[in-house]
Amino acid sequence: MNILVINAGSSSLKYQLFDMNNETVLAKGQVERIGLPMGAVSQKSDKGAISIEAPVPDHTAAMEFVVKCLTDKEKGVISDLSSIDAIGHRVLHGGADFTKSTVVDEPVKAAIRKNFVLGPLHNPANLAGIEVCEKLMPGKPNVAVFDTAFHQTMPDHAYMYAVPYEYYEKYQVRRYGFHGTSHRFVSGEAARRLGHPDGKGLKLIICHMGNGSSLSAVVDGKCVDTSMGITPLEGMVMGTRSGDLDPAVVQYIMGIEHISVDEMLNILNKKSGLLGISGVSSDMRDTTKAAQEGNERAQLAIRMLCYRLRKYIGAYAAAMQGVDAIVFTGGIGENDSAVRADVLSKLGFLGVELDEEVNAKTRGNGVITKEGSKVKALVVSTNEELAIARDTKALCE
Repeated sequence: MNILVINAGSSSLKYQLFDMNNETVLAKGQVERIGLPMGAVSQKSDKGAISIEAPVPDHTAAMEFVVKCLTDKEKGVISDLSSIDAIGHRVLHGGADFTKSTVVDEPVKAAIRKNFVLGPLHNPANLAGIEVCEKLMPGKPNVAVFDTAFHQTMPDHAYMYAVPYEYYEKYQVRRYGFHGTSHRFVSGEAARRLGHPDGKGLKLIICHMGNGSSLSAVVDGKCVDTSMGITPLEGMVMGTRSGDLDPAVVQYIMGIEHISVDEMLNILNKKSGLLGISGVSSDMRDTTKAAQEGNERAQLAIRMLCYRLRKYIGAYAAAMQGVDAIVFTGGIGENDSAVRADVLSKLGFLGVELDEEVNAKTRGNGVITKEGSKVKALVVSTNEELAIARDTKALCE
């Protein structure tokens, strides 16, 4: 069974084609700069690399390039679209409507459209990707896999905000959480490695750390809390996002600088975090290099990130009344041993015994605590695309 996984953004479209008989990637690629004067298309597979520069006016054109690359006579991996059995789509925001992945029909598309207001940059693009695939591959099943779905098991005392209740009733103002497909995949993989394949009996803290970062508290395989909120802005210090802050800061800066709500949100989403504090970069690698060279603001940015991460871990351990394992994933979580060491070395009071030597050389996967550590720490490589492909296969077989 061949499944095409689509991740459509506002100006880009990433894709992978899986052979689900052995869960191998036949091809992966992306279309960038959609809607700009000149776009970029690239694909990699065992047949070779494809690179195209051409105008890509919209998502329909982007998908046409995807088809062109996949079926290329020399470097393509399928002869025609009949070789694709189903399409799985990453959808950012399902609101409270979806607790699991679902086959797309008209009511599902209507729900995705209803949640445009909660995911204004992503949901329209996600829906466009679905509708283009319906047009190009009529009759093929499409599956929506929601970033928010895994977190919908949170109890109301965790997802509600302490604002007038009418805002929840009228406008669905509440915590939703994101990166849910990654949190679900990683928590399941960690549970399997810990000898609890169904997750039962385990309390896990999942640290998805990348340019966007979020944590989740997982009990018996189900999310009971997560750090992102109604949007991905809440929670951790991130690459360009501020994370948690006093809402009065927004009013204060807007009043002094005479800027609009949209301008302020742009600052909090795209000019804050590591970039805003360090003044160097939103990329942790660049910030670390600057810190090592003596840049004090870069050093401060890293201290802030590690401190916030440690606080969330402590809070979630308290919320779950204990923790069995702390799991790191994402670009920073999988590769930055210094961040892991800074955080875990200060969690001895929870029963964490870091193996510094193993941690220093671990990239991608491994246990980084000492044998006998009361609380284990693991590194698990995330694979959101495979999770989407698995859900699609399960729903379409």
